[in-house]
Amino acid sequence: MAKQSLGRLVDQLRLHGTGSVARRVCKRSIERLADRLQLGELDFPLRDGDVADSGMMAFPDLGAKEAGGGAGGKLNIGWVCAPPQQGSGGHTTLFRMIAAMMEQGHHCTILLYDKNSDDVSHHEGVIRNGWPWLGADVLSATAPTGFLDVVIASSWQSAHVVASRMSAVPHKFYFIQDFEPYFYPRGALYALAEDTYRFGFKNIALGDMVAGSIRSECGAPIHATVPFGCDNHIYHATPRPANGGARNGVVFYAKKSADRRGYLLGKKALEIFGRNNPGQVIHVYGDNVAGWDVPVVSHGNLPPGELNDLYNTTVASLVMSFTNISLVAGELISAGNIPVMNDSALARLDLDSPHAVWATATPYHLASALEAAIAYPDIAARAKAAAASVQISWQESSELLCRVIEDSCSMEDPPTVGGRVGQP
Repeated sequence: MAKQSLGRLVDQLRLHGTGSVARRVCKRSIERLADRLQLGELDFPLRDGDVADSGMMAFPDLGAKEAGGGAGGKLNIGWVCAPPQQGSGGHTTLFRMIAAMMEQGHHCTILLYDKNSDDVSHHEGVIRNGWPWLGADVLSATAPTGFLDVVIASSWQSAHVVASRMSAVPHKFYFIQDFEPYFYPRGALYALAEDTYRFGFKNIALGDMVAGSIRSECGAPIHATVPFGCDNHIYHATPRPANGGARNGVVFYAKKSADRRGYLLGKKALEIFGRNNPGQVIHVYGDNVAGWDVPVVSHGNLPPGELNDLYNTTVASLVMSFTNISLVAGELISAGNIPVMNDSALARLDLDSPHAVWATATPYHLASALEAAIAYPDIAARAKAAAASVQISWQESSELLCRVIEDSCSMEDPPTVGGRVGQP
């Protein structure tokens, strides 16, 4: 037995080299230690008592109570979410909606759910620094919050928290930005995420992909659908590229930790592109990257204004998302940049633009689409047309969401229940 084991080790060393074998041995050792210490349980995003079940929902009968406990009939609204990381796109969209409700005179409180602590002071600092324009109160979702007319879940984890801890709140909504079961393999987390759409909250979908997936996959009702918007006061075509010359190169948003963002495919596609087009600069922002086979400029996280400059400097971009459409795509088009995206029937539902390029999700097809984008004969004219094509802003989307919540709480139907709000 010992001779066989030694022989296998020698064969592995010959085939893969000492460095590769050492990494494999370390990986297996770490996995065994993690199993022994049950480290996987640390990744479960809820406290044991906060896991809800649609089959056991028993919200109290609150009668036909009309909301509006604040002065002048204004609403006291709690928005439940996970603590944000700096630059989080999902939180930025949510915070836009909160700001819009506050502009209508409603009192809004962000209720942060931290599985490991009731103290959210550090997370509040991240919000104040990253989103200084947002004046909402910030409290812990696990501490008593006083009277609320409305509570709004914003993710599958927060929906469990609302169902478990906030059953007495008269009006419960669920602002859904993605079909979150798709974030996981089929299994426990997938099932727990999927069940939240059956909790009986008023489901408000951001975009047709989310609404359609919830209906087809879960059979759950959609109270209203709000369309995607774009920050076109930030993302827009400048009179000339920020570098003062002609546009050059491509840009890629890197998110290594989320496989649905397609980082590895994007990297391989851009390495092909870079080898074939050495005169085109490859810019990467988001996660810092290193060790690529071609030269890249790694920018790390960039604030919105600098992102707009980068979009205006480059010709095209690679945007990867295997669930809902990435918010980045609309921002790029608004800046005159042509996004190449992995083709998806789901993502196409929310980006109907002649300036969006869809390609089969393989490195070769994505690289070929990028090469075609930079070879366009009149890049400046195309950039101008792309930027002019972006119409709807986040202000319009957030105003529609406000109408849905206000009308629902005053016991009036929203403009088009179960469909896209604000359209016939």
